[in-house]
Amino acid sequence: MPEFEDSSDSTQDPVLNPAARSAAGGAELGPTITATLDDGPLEGSNIEAQVVEGRPPKTIDVPADDGSTCRYCLEGWVQEGRFAAYTFLYRV
Repeated sequence: MPEFEDSSDSTQDPVLNPAARSAAGGAELGPTITATLDDGPLEGSNIEAQVVEGRPPKTIDVPADDGSTCRYCLEGWVQEGRFAAYTFLYRV
């Protein structure tokens, strides 16, 4: 199993695209957190990310306005509440 999924088609990702969620029958995705992007090309943005095994995901791939995808990493292991800070790694 690959360590990272290829999320190049984020328009179909129900976590990143609410329209895809409703197109998928509005299926409940489970708990989410609000990921705050602290730097990089998408600095200041917030997105919903699905919780993985009760924690915020270690990395998230976020589509940028120019069509590229930016990979962000969880800023710290200890996060509290429904928000988690992420820092920019690189464009995928």
